[in-house]
Amino acid sequence: MKSSYHPQRMEIIVRVVFMLTLVNFGFVNGQIYDVLKFGAKGDGTTDDSKAFVEAWKAMCSSGGNNKTLLIPSDNTFLLQPLVFQGPCNSPSVQVQLEGKIVAPLNKEAWSDLKSCEWVSFNKIIGLTVLGSGTINGRGSSFWEDNTPASKHPTQLHFQGCNNLEINGITSFDSPRNHISINDCRQVKITQIKLIAPGDSPNTDGIDISASTDVEIYDTMVGTGDDCVALNSGSINISITRMQCGPGHGISVGSLGKDGEESIVENVQVTNCTFNETNNGARIKTWPNGKGYARNIVFKDIILTETKNPIIIDQQYIDKGRIDVEESSAVAISNVTFVDFRGTSRQDEIIKIDCSEVTSCKDIVLDRIDITTIDGKKPIVECSNAYGNSTNAYDGCLKTQ
Repeated sequence: MKSSYHPQRMEIIVRVVFMLTLVNFGFVNGQIYDVLKFGAKGDGTTDDSKAFVEAWKAMCSSGGNNKTLLIPSDNTFLLQPLVFQGPCNSPSVQVQLEGKIVAPLNKEAWSDLKSCEWVSFNKIIGLTVLGSGTINGRGSSFWEDNTPASKHPTQLHFQGCNNLEINGITSFDSPRNHISINDCRQVKITQIKLIAPGDSPNTDGIDISASTDVEIYDTMVGTGDDCVALNSGSINISITRMQCGPGHGISVGSLGKDGEESIVENVQVTNCTFNETNNGARIKTWPNGKGYARNIVFKDIILTETKNPIIIDQQYIDKGRIDVEESSAVAISNVTFVDFRGTSRQDEIIKIDCSEVTSCKDIVLDRIDITTIDGKKPIVECSNAYGNSTNAYDGCLKTQ
């Protein structure tokens, strides 16, 4: 007898039942704060920022559990830069995004161009942002101008939000990075999509800094820059089953800019795919930096026409910078690249370019099976790097 079980249909049914249960429970118990009931129009042209903030304040200031800010479906909400401020009186709060959120139509329509964030969540404990809705930053006018990228706003910014979960949402066309996680503890990010054109500048998917115990799994990121960038203070980070591309791969760094002390450690990147990305697994540090990047594993990686599949670059110099004599470097150690397979767009498949000052120590290259799309012999380059390599790459790393 043929089975009638359909996983996708069941997922839809479960979601509908969940939403009906949530709405029924919420209205009966006064737990749901619908932005429409606080004056939001949802017509895509009226500025609904004030209504969102008023709904948030009402929810955040009330006691009890299971508070939900509802952004309902079948509506498009135009928002100017705003902050959802904590802490809240409830130990856990939700933002249920089912409708559409859009930024002003272009840069000239923004009310505050000095703001570095568009939608910001600040010091909220037990926050969950979930739903099937979308947020669109309409970032093209920012990509086209000549102002520094640091002046462009982040789409979703989370500051000091412990026990944070982001689930299910889709983000389009951020002016800069789509999601930034800063000074957060215990974070889970899953089932999200972050999308921007492959030539959109500085549109990182997820930027992490000064945060610990972050899990990212079952996600899709295709942008014009890093799918994930792990900046200083990223500790105990797990990234698994990410579809990355287009973009610049998954990067540790850049670290040590302007001589700063940077620390990244205990990073696991597993079961990820890189599809036509400019880089695959990358670690990048500036000359004259301080600190360390250590205990980093890239494992079970599938590559499709990736330009730089494996790269450690301790001579990283961004646009507009000039090289200087190196006196220090971020120390790189205990880095493993294992079970890589797929194709490279260029002949050089591995480049490990380490500093003469510190070198790279305890590097492992194991079970690397990468071919070039033009059929030429792969090129592997290692300098000032110590560790162990197998397959055809014996001798690339110096023995310690």
